[in-house]
Amino acid sequence: VPSCYAMRLTTICVPGTVFPAARSGHRCVADNGSLYVYGGYNPDFEENNGTVNMYYPLFRELWRYSFSSNAWTKMSTGGNFPTELASMSVLLHGKNLVVFGGTGVPFGDTNSNRISVCNLERKEWCEVSTSGELPQAIYGQAMVTCSGFLYVFGGTTGFEYNSDLHRLHLKDCVWEKLEAHKPPSGRYRHEVAYDDNRLYVLGGGTSWVCYSFDQIPAYNFSTRDWEEMPWLCICSNPGFLSFAGYPSARRCHSCAQYKNAVYICGGYNGWQIFDDIWKLALDTMQWTKLPATMPEPAYFHAAAITPAGCMYVHGGVVSIEENRRTSSLYRIWLVLPSLLELTWQRVNDLIPNLHKMSQDSLHSIGLPPQLMDRLKQ
Repeated sequence: VPSCYAMRLTTICVPGTVFPAARSGHRCVADNGSLYVYGGYNPDFEENNGTVNMYYPLFRELWRYSFSSNAWTKMSTGGNFPTELASMSVLLHGKNLVVFGGTGVPFGDTNSNRISVCNLERKEWCEVSTSGELPQAIYGQAMVTCSGFLYVFGGTTGFEYNSDLHRLHLKDCVWEKLEAHKPPSGRYRHEVAYDDNRLYVLGGGTSWVCYSFDQIPAYNFSTRDWEEMPWLCICSNPGFLSFAGYPSARRCHSCAQYKNAVYICGGYNGWQIFDDIWKLALDTMQWTKLPATMPEPAYFHAAAITPAGCMYVHGGVVSIEENRRTSSLYRIWLVLPSLLELTWQRVNDLIPNLHKMSQDSLHSIGLPPQLMDRLKQ
């Protein structure tokens, strides 16, 4: 396998006219077989597209992009689909899409502090009943699951920015507010990452300031207090690094974690939109700027990494002056694909209608069960 296979950014061209409209403020998650795109906002959607969106300028919808068929499907779901569809937090927990917070339009008028879950197999929404010290109704916060807890940090009501850290006990759905000395400054549209020891806060800002990456605020799970983690500059492979340092201060960037590495791309600092992609190794706190860049600078976009290590990036705002949004989708392998992934891609290339075959037919060609699971709609 050539080493250049990784770190190459590929724009995905999907045939036909069925795909999510250009949007911003949405979120996405990925499993082995699909990318799921949830919510979003576009005030120019009707005039550009001409189709009716009864929730304009928000998108009350969930889309699925199948890696195997290279096709988008707008999923039909039952239950109580949330209505706060911009700058919410979304993650994948098993087969469940977990949504917290978010705002309607006008931003800040109708915010949420509810947790909604969509089971992706049953395609059914439900609202989770929680108790305890609930977070404010906010948007632009960041969320992760770790060691049986769901952590939520920061966000805004639309009028003030907070630095609150809450966690939800996943077993009994009880919220707890974690009080600590010297929390980071209040912010929104930051991101968070984690390892066994800490929760890390990456970037973000307010309407008038963006926060730097030279010191990364980290919540220590053991001491239950905040720390400042300095970055480490080690040019161990100068040929690979295009710049030694750390990302410029920004908000509205995307962030996705793969094992102990965190990848951020794009974002906005109030006057400039970024197109760079950075990796932070949590075990060394070393930043690396990747040689790839986004096809066009974007912010308020969404990104997710598959379990195999391929990052997909979708949508976002791509012009400050025109306030223009995109529906572009592209991917970049962050690691060398395994032999299984390379073989799976080759099988899909050779049998383009694989996703339409019956279970018996798939069995007859020797497709293993874990790959058949990727074809489920």
